[in-house]
Formats: sequence, C-alpha cells, structure tokens
Amino acid sequence: MTVTLMNPRGLPEVDAYRQVSVATGTKLVLVAGQVAWDAEGTLVGEGDLTAQVEQCYLNVATALAEAGGSFADVARLTVYLVDWTPDKMPQVLAGIGRAAKRLGATPVPPLTGFGVAALAEPGILVEVEATAVLD
Repeated sequence: MTVTLMNPRGLPEVDAYRQVSVATGTKLVLVAGQVAWDAEGTLVGEGDLTAQVEQCYLNVATALAEAGGSFADVARLTVYLVDWTPDKMPQVLAGIGRAAKRLGATPVPPLTGFGVAALAEPGILVEVEATAVLD
C-alpha cells in the first residue's frame, strides 16, 4: 500500500477524514478539481449539496481509476464549498457516505475544506481535487 492514513495521538480524531497520510509510492497523480457533472457534462443534483458531493467523489474515483489508482492511493483532498457554513457539514458527510457505499471504500484521506463565493458555473456547489501516490 502506497498511502497509510492515520490519526496521531495528540490530535483530535475526526470521523470524516484522517489527519495524516504517509505516501511511499513513485507515481504522483494530481486530479483536477471535479464538480458534479456526469459524463455528458450535465450538472447532477441541482441545489442538492449531498448529491453534488457524492458525484464529485465518484468523478474523482473515475479519474483515479484511469490513472491506475483508487481512493486507497489518495494522500490528500481539497474541497471547495460555495457559501460554506458549518451547518452544511451533515450534507457533506452524507454525500461522502453515499459515494463510499457506491465505491465500496471509505474516502477519508486528509482534506482541507474552503468556503468560496462561487465556482466555475452557477449551480455548482462543491469541487473536489485529489493528490494520489501510486507504485
């Protein structure tokens, strides 16, 4: 396994992700920010943050698979959320959970979330980018 995820003692344990990843592979994969578009470029989940988070994670998984990887190889995620407020966290976690169920894996690498005013197009509520390391 090229990426080991952990929650070190002395740091808070967060259910949604792990605090640290240690990557030892040789192939770096950088996945551009993925929004909630399907393969035809149609927005999935208009106005539905949970559905959009799920689609973003599925799109990241598709990109990783093309490079020969999976969420098991992800060392870090960056998540951009439009008009972020902490009360939206349950929707984000629900979207991650739905994607995890569909993928048969729990995508919990370290992540940083940013609240932003807007993304590329109106209606897009979230964007997820990934850094993965493969052997």
